[in-house]
Amino acid sequence: MAGGRTVNGLPETMALAAWFAWIAGAVLSGGALVWIWNCGDPARPDRVPLAIASATGCAACTLFAGLGPDHVTGTLAIMARNLALIAAIFFMFSADGRAASLKPIRPVIITLVMVQLCQLPVLGLELRGAGFPAIARAAFEVRMLIDMLMAIGALMLLHNLYAGAATGSRYILRWSVIALSGIFAYDLNLATIAYLGGDYPGLLRDGRGVFAGVMGVLFALGISPAGPRVQFSPSRAVTFRTLSLVLIGVYLALMVVVAKSLPLVGGDFARTSQIAFIALAAAAAIAVLPSPRMRGWLRVTATKHLFQHRYDYREEWLRFTRTIGHGGAGGASLEGRAVKALADITESPAGLLLMPNEEAQLELTARWNWPTIAVPAAAAEHGLAGLLEQHNLIIALDEVRGGIDHQGETAHLPEWLVEAEDAWALVPLIHFDRLVGVIILARPRIERRLDWEDFDLLRVVGQQLASYLSEQAGQQALMDASRFDDFNRRMAFVMHDIKNLASQLSLLASNAQKHADNPDFRADMLVTLRNSADKLAALLARLGRYGASPSHELVSIDLAQLARKIAERFRPVHPVMLTREDSVEVMGDPEALEQTLVHLVQNAVDASGPGMPVCLDVTTQGLNGMIDVIDTGCGMSPEFVRSGLFKPFVSSKSGGFGIGAFEARELVKTMGGRVAVESREGLGTRFSVVLPLSDAARLIGRATQSDDPTSREVA
Repeated sequence: MAGGRTVNGLPETMALAAWFAWIAGAVLSGGALVWIWNCGDPARPDRVPLAIASATGCAACTLFAGLGPDHVTGTLAIMARNLALIAAIFFMFSADGRAASLKPIRPVIITLVMVQLCQLPVLGLELRGAGFPAIARAAFEVRMLIDMLMAIGALMLLHNLYAGAATGSRYILRWSVIALSGIFAYDLNLATIAYLGGDYPGLLRDGRGVFAGVMGVLFALGISPAGPRVQFSPSRAVTFRTLSLVLIGVYLALMVVVAKSLPLVGGDFARTSQIAFIALAAAAAIAVLPSPRMRGWLRVTATKHLFQHRYDYREEWLRFTRTIGHGGAGGASLEGRAVKALADITESPAGLLLMPNEEAQLELTARWNWPTIAVPAAAAEHGLAGLLEQHNLIIALDEVRGGIDHQGETAHLPEWLVEAEDAWALVPLIHFDRLVGVIILARPRIERRLDWEDFDLLRVVGQQLASYLSEQAGQQALMDASRFDDFNRRMAFVMHDIKNLASQLSLLASNAQKHADNPDFRADMLVTLRNSADKLAALLARLGRYGASPSHELVSIDLAQLARKIAERFRPVHPVMLTREDSVEVMGDPEALEQTLVHLVQNAVDASGPGMPVCLDVTTQGLNGMIDVIDTGCGMSPEFVRSGLFKPFVSSKSGGFGIGAFEARELVKTMGGRVAVESREGLGTRFSVVLPLSDAARLIGRATQSDDPTSREVA
């Protein structure tokens, strides 16, 4: 080869490359033969035919490398290889356990063998007619037709073999079928191009050996007992980075091809177009490649088509643990971290946490990256909480909007949630069959539907988050109990001291009255001392009433009259207005109710700026009377309303004791009522005190007495 410029009609370098390709094919086929013979599964009936095919393939590549790609001995070796491969396909049918289906397969196998053997006389005719171009050309075309028929028939058999195989058998046959299909598909293309062109294409002909060798390695792996378990499992990070590099490479290649093609047009227009194309392509790359939407689309597409599972569970668990465990000073609350941890799993950009209140209504507790959505004070009624608790149902809100109803959830979903187009999914947090909370996820940047893998993972993560939130609530309850115990001990000492002081002042007043020298002075002193004693006694009575059952009977109270009295009391220090004052009479303790309203109005005054009025609104709501205390002050966050407002010893005011709101709610509860609050930061707060109407309370009391068997016996 070194002495001439061409070898077999090819340039010397091309001929050398072709020779190396045939040698590489021989080495690969020989290696496949050794592997099949030493490591192949002895129970596989196709082991021997595949070994023969590897041996004849190795021989063909060696002959073509030594004698040239057109030598007849190499062609005969290829024919022997094809016959061995057809035999391997036949034995694969029997290995799949479909012996009954071999009867219709046998005629096809025999036909293919006969077609392949017909090539012998045609090849002989081609050799004898080498001096007659017409005969040689006709014989060559017939040989190519025979090769095409062989390849088509083998591919049909392989398709039927794999399509009709059982799931377990497909796993075993997969590598062998892929390798055989590759060999015959290559031969089909080679024969077709040669038939149409009148001769073998040099590049495809010379690459035939190395390609067949690679396919031989594949079916050698497939026939090994360990072969089906050999899988390439790259990490997702490596896959995404590789895909990014591939896209960049394709982009650069496209730029080079177009930029090199434009000058072929010629002229100034071509140069201008070349510059414009490069500028536009660079601008497009700058705009598209860093885009989060582009990266998200690439991630979703790669995950869908390259991996068996959507999620990398190890990475998801590590990220979930980092998010939940990242607390400390200045960090987000556990509730906010819980929302983020669940949202990160589905690539959701925002989320809300709703938790049930004492009446099983769902209230907003925390929000993450979602400041724009407006959530009512009662975000959802108890029906939705009960449904989620009973079925542990994850709701895809797009299905609800499309009219799909699985467990009757459509009737319980609040209107604001259905109308919020950004709301995507609703995930319940269940702990020991009890609903701890509900997380609402925003729609991901890349649109997709929730599937079974999403449901399974979100349900498990929801249970884990529920356990964390429940544990925090339990710890908070223990801390509150400990603080209450300390508070009660302190109050016992305070009550003892105040009681002694009240006794001493009373004794002093009695002695001063007996020994007064100046009647007028002593009279004033007596009045002062008695007033102090009365105040201390009242304070003592109030302190003794904390935590105990009401000592006074409930009487009828005119809410409008009480509201006017409180407004008049605060008018010298701050404007307090009555927006409505319906005639409403409720049942309650006048002293306790007045104390509650004074505290709520004082809080509203403290939260409002100078001159900003506080409004009192007295109305009727069904069988209840209601008085609202409304301010337009700084408002409170949902997190504080949920976890701090009614918690003792937690205050938003510097120097506050944090027991006022708790005391107010407890006093109203002892009267059979409730306190509700609705607040928005920067807009203001509304406290609602709801008590039963006097007439309704009397009717209920009479009905209770009539149902009491003891009262009937006394009558």
